[in-house]
Amino acid sequence: MTTELRRLRNYIDGEFRDAADGRTTEVVNPATGAAYATAPLSGQADVDAAMAAAEAAFPAWRDTTPAERQKALLKIADAFEERAEDLIAAEVENTGKPVGLTRSEEIPPMVDQIRFFAGAARMLEGRSAGEYMEGMTSIIRREPVGVCAQVAPWNYPMMMAVWKFAPAIAAGNTVVLKPSDTTPASTVLIAEILGSILPKGVFNVVCGDRDTGRMMVEHPVPAMASITGSVRAGMSVAESAAKDVKRVHLELGGKAPVVVFEDTDIAKAVEDISVAGYFNAGQDCTAATRVLVQESIHDEFVAALAKAAAETKTGQPDDEDVLYGPLNNPNQLKQVAGFIERLPAHAKVEAGGQQVGDKGYFYAPTVVSGLRQDDEIIQNEVFGPVITVQSFTDEDQAVAWANGVEYALASSVWTKDHSRAMRMSKKLDFGCVWINTHIPLVAEMPHGGFKKSGYGKDLSGYGFDDYTRIKHVMTSLDG
Repeated sequence: MTTELRRLRNYIDGEFRDAADGRTTEVVNPATGAAYATAPLSGQADVDAAMAAAEAAFPAWRDTTPAERQKALLKIADAFEERAEDLIAAEVENTGKPVGLTRSEEIPPMVDQIRFFAGAARMLEGRSAGEYMEGMTSIIRREPVGVCAQVAPWNYPMMMAVWKFAPAIAAGNTVVLKPSDTTPASTVLIAEILGSILPKGVFNVVCGDRDTGRMMVEHPVPAMASITGSVRAGMSVAESAAKDVKRVHLELGGKAPVVVFEDTDIAKAVEDISVAGYFNAGQDCTAATRVLVQESIHDEFVAALAKAAAETKTGQPDDEDVLYGPLNNPNQLKQVAGFIERLPAHAKVEAGGQQVGDKGYFYAPTVVSGLRQDDEIIQNEVFGPVITVQSFTDEDQAVAWANGVEYALASSVWTKDHSRAMRMSKKLDFGCVWINTHIPLVAEMPHGGFKKSGYGKDLSGYGFDDYTRIKHVMTSLDG
């Protein structure tokens, strides 16, 4: 018996549509490995239609008052709470994540973030108006940039959609958003929710693959391209956007160092780091997966971490005891397994190191020790439930090794020495430094990195500002 697949559709100019040429792709539940839906494989005609809708809607949305935009976003937040179970169901099918953790760890921050940006809409900042030249008054206008082409990733498809649309819409922009081709379901549901609140054309969703995203970035209409994804994808977007000098916002990969000094509480550090490393199957650009431990406590720490890994459970979404679900797709499973298969002889797998089960894309919580700074698994992002451990001698070596990668998104320091923590927070070349914790985020504080982790900020007033442009207006007092 063949089960009929659910049909997902694009959302353009206030209505759901199939791809203009009828092409589709199958969408697979990573917890089962079975297809559950089809989604449009959008082409140029679909991108053109979405951009035209966003462009047409922009003047009226730009001219709404901040209070009107705030009111709309607050309605969206309320609707997310009302439709929480529907959103959870779509996201779990998208990703295979545990139901309980999706309910507790994603819905509340998403709602809070939308409400934050609703408030930010009414807090536009600029320098004070004044007479900086005799007989002339200068004022600053902060305006929306225009149509925003946005591409969201597959690791947090629902939450990253919020990070994209909420600041853009709050600032008065219109949006064309493309979800990952492997996780479109929750974004299509978000379109249904937003469509009942926003004017048509303000928010559009185009499903598709890498080529669809490229068409969006290269399209002449958007004033800004925003992507959360791999370094390779970000570089491609920056290159394409440069051809017509689009503004670019990039949140890319990470390789977060977790620097553990000998005076730390080992039991607490291991407990917190293992959760921050394995949560979401390590598919998080800030995941605590590159641990540097001071040599005097190295062996004790590794033993405790291996024990914690052995006690960490992965499994099906409805299992209340699991910390994380499957990797997102077969290619990601192959990538994670490949890192372990290619480990050098001096490395030691302390726990895990293998696929779990014969259904879906599950991988065991893994700990690898004995690694050197130039090893592939230290230098490159694994994006899976794998924690590596290195042993360092002193603070200078810890800093050099922590900074000695191409990524610069997030980091953490574990110590009871306040002065050391402050020194490390200054020396670590990362967009975020946590002290005696790892991975918490709040809407009021920025998220974004340096180096090959990209540029621009998500969340916070800084993230809101990224979706605005600044105009100077000067008027003569004698006119």
